[in-house]
Amino acid sequence: MTEQAAVHEDTTEDTSPRPITTGADAVVAALEAAGVEYAFGVQGGAIMPVYDSLYHSDMQHITMAHEQGAAHAADAYGIVSGEPGVCLATSGPGATNLVTGLADADMDSDPVVALTGQAPSDLVGKDAFQETDTTGMTRPVTKTNYFVTDPDTVGDTVDEAFTLARDGRPGPTLVDLPKDVTLGNTDSMPSEPQQSTNIEVPDAADGERITAAANALANAERPIILSGGGVVKGEAWTTLQRLAVEYGIPVVTTMPGIGSFPEDHDLAMEVAGMHGTGYANMALQHCDVMLAVGTRFDDRLTGGVETFAPEAEIIHVDIDAAEISKNVYADYPLVGDAATVLDQLHNTMPRTPDLDEWHEQCHQWKDEYSMDYAMSEDNPLKPQFVVEATDALTPDETIVTTGVGQHQMWAMQYWTYRHPRTWVSSHGLGTMGYGLPAAVGARLAADDDQSVVCFEGDGSFLMTLQELAVAVRENLDITVIVLNNAAIGMVRQWQDAFFEGRRMASEYSWVPQFDVLAEAFGAQGFRLETDNEVEETLQAALDYDGPSVVDAHVDPAEDVYPIVPSGGDNAKFAMNGAQLEEL
Repeated sequence: MTEQAAVHEDTTEDTSPRPITTGADAVVAALEAAGVEYAFGVQGGAIMPVYDSLYHSDMQHITMAHEQGAAHAADAYGIVSGEPGVCLATSGPGATNLVTGLADADMDSDPVVALTGQAPSDLVGKDAFQETDTTGMTRPVTKTNYFVTDPDTVGDTVDEAFTLARDGRPGPTLVDLPKDVTLGNTDSMPSEPQQSTNIEVPDAADGERITAAANALANAERPIILSGGGVVKGEAWTTLQRLAVEYGIPVVTTMPGIGSFPEDHDLAMEVAGMHGTGYANMALQHCDVMLAVGTRFDDRLTGGVETFAPEAEIIHVDIDAAEISKNVYADYPLVGDAATVLDQLHNTMPRTPDLDEWHEQCHQWKDEYSMDYAMSEDNPLKPQFVVEATDALTPDETIVTTGVGQHQMWAMQYWTYRHPRTWVSSHGLGTMGYGLPAAVGARLAADDDQSVVCFEGDGSFLMTLQELAVAVRENLDITVIVLNNAAIGMVRQWQDAFFEGRRMASEYSWVPQFDVLAEAFGAQGFRLETDNEVEETLQAALDYDGPSVVDAHVDPAEDVYPIVPSGGDNAKFAMNGAQLEEL
């Protein structure tokens, strides 16, 4: 052998699988087999064997500032990528800190896999250091969870958890890993990821029901498609758009369904519900046939169920049979995969309905209840204007993440969403502080040429702003815009409207200078106070190659409209404070 050949042989990369010697190795091997690229977590004693195995993996670990942030980042990663996000935490407080994030993912059917360390098996139940009943605690907020007892099976368990998080109706799963299991010897290679036998994933709906539903839709005079989050999760947006456009059916979305139908399309009625557009709510309330796809008809959408869409026959498409007729009775229940069922309906439609009058009515509602707000040179900076200006300065496929509160509603109402997986927010649980850690996860899941903008409120931002350290450490190009009104604005708005103006614990007498705070973290900070600064300041923040924070001091008197009072009739919404007093 020549010297040159010997050198070549020595530098050739070894592509053979790394041998599995412990349960922790099997855990990591299962994640690798599932194609996981990023994991979000916080290190600790009981989970340390898994981290030791991660040391040898090509997976990239993002060390978060708090376990709740790890869960939210994994959640957002799953929303944007369509594949489960992975988060890790140690036992005890590490696991308990994950619970809010898991509950959030569970409410919104987002795919997340959580791995938690646990005290050694022989100490479980004996109040050992940092021991808690993690599976008992998370059972109500996960799709399923596992307590592992055998190093030889732990890899297969993680594989099943990953598969269950992704397949059927997505959701979070958790695997609790006692330290003796992850340290235990094994040479068992995890099985190849495959469909779990524990769940049945429906595909096509019943043929006779499809025919009946298609006939109802074709014979409707005032049909509406209600596009829910399941359209995005089921990647059914192309099929839905084809059905809507070919048959001329207007489309309303739920909040989780934002992006499933382009909001600049002539048929788009945008978002319905408590803070949805007036024209979307009018369309739902006056339709005679509603094709609802991938929605659970929650109370923020329906208002009072007894007054919701009173004249409509309901065609309900959902992959989860438990959602059918749970809140709103379905005249035509269609259980199956959203894309498959919509394709069935499209192919079964007997004719195109005559909807000229209905289109004219929908356009009248758009004119009558157009989204608007007052601007003048003497007024403080309007939050709606900041959102619109940011939208105008960014590409169409920009990803928007938000916390929860008034800023979330303005980001929903005044940004035009044209593409799926570009709206990342907390819906069912309404978790303040979701926006920044979600931006971390979204940035890592997004395409390199996609921008990521996070809208936060000052109250919401204060809950998780420590994750700014992660964005700086990882040099993530995200722009955070804090719509700062020195209050927990949505609470204050409700106190003014429904509690006779008693503003208890909703206003701040002092808030930090978020632009200065950003600089302390190593991010770029900007301060925004007047209209004439908006474009220049926002452009500078967006152009900065790394994390930037814009502290936008907005009009504290501005409230979110339209609004339907909780449990009210969606046709009786208020467009301003005076109208709300009359309801």
